Amino acid sequence: MRWLSLLLIAFGLTLGAPARADDAAAIRDTIQRQLDAFRRDDAAAAFGYASPGIQSMFGTPDIFIDMVRQGYRPVYRPRVFEFRALGAIEGQPLQKVHVIGEDGQARTANYIMRRMPDGSWRIDGCFFSAPEEFQS
Repeated sequence: MRWLSLLLIAFGLTLGAPARADDAAAIRDTIQRQLDAFRRDDAAAAFGYASPGIQSMFGTPDIFIDMVRQGYRPVYRPRVFEFRALGAIEGQPLQKVHVIGEDGQARTANYIMRRMPDGSWRIDGCFFSAPEEFQS
């Protein structure tokens, strides 16, 4: 699954404009709505919050949600999901989220975001890193 994370990062870093401060709420709302869709096992709704690039990579909501179930379990069924700082990586908005998965392990989920032509936000990738308190 690491190769998938790297692919998502590489794809997400190529295009897009950075978020303005007033975009933070909209970005968090998009991520929260996808999380809510995961909790309902609503593959179509969860897929709808992915960017067009991610959608084309997976093709269907069912393939997408199967990938999330297998490789991104901590965000599929988190015990704890707390928004942290909104930053940027290579000009792309990066929303950090403190996550504790079903396995009890803490990690940071890093959501790469993409602004759509209509001004809305979509998730353009996600990768895990050590919890922020362990990063230097």
